[in-house]
Amino acid sequence: MPKQSTANTEKPVQRISHAQRTERSDTRMFEATVALIVEQGTEKTTLKAVGEGAGYSRGLAGSRFNSKQGLFCYVIKRVAEVWLGEMKLSTEGLSGFSAISAAIDAHYNFCKLAPQQVRAYYILWFESIGLETEMQDIVVAIHHRRLNDVIEWISSGKKAGEISDDFDAEAVARQFLSTVTGIIYQWLIDPSQDELIKSLHDDLKSTMKLLLKPNEADSGSEPMDREANQTNVI
Repeated sequence: MPKQSTANTEKPVQRISHAQRTERSDTRMFEATVALIVEQGTEKTTLKAVGEGAGYSRGLAGSRFNSKQGLFCYVIKRVAEVWLGEMKLSTEGLSGFSAISAAIDAHYNFCKLAPQQVRAYYILWFESIGLETEMQDIVVAIHHRRLNDVIEWISSGKKAGEISDDFDAEAVARQFLSTVTGIIYQWLIDPSQDELIKSLHDDLKSTMKLLLKPNEADSGSEPMDREANQTNVI
């Protein structure tokens, strides 16, 4: 019996598109950049080292991102895009303390699931302070986006009667973000203190729950007492 030909049964070789190759190389260079920033710092994270670390030529990173600043901007925007997406999913349909609590949990989980990316992101974030660069412009835009999200959660909670009308939404939002930034700063200093960072996230939830109490019009609470609490609780 003649042997059956396998010519028609072999799977054709799938070629990847130029866009797919670009995305693959971008991802590898992103990962190499993150590793270099965390392990050696931004000064030693050169375009040459990134290209070689990603398994490509020395000049690819320079060709793709034009400069070290351009590469760092790409890293910040890429991490921020993922984080903002995670936060949106976690807080969708929520308001007031429920949204803030979900955001705190999402932030801690993101730190646990992608610690290298988060560390590189905040290292670049802090180093951008005081510099009139594109990277600082990106950081400021991201900060304003985060601030507006928290203000919206608090404002919507006030409208729903979940939060007292006595609170200034922007003031509380700024306090909240300042505390989150402080937690991250401690983690950058000593990343081995995972239990401490977890407890600080939990403590922040407890603090915000205490601060953002529902309307208590019938309890006889004085507005002055609530203002004092807003000032001192964080």
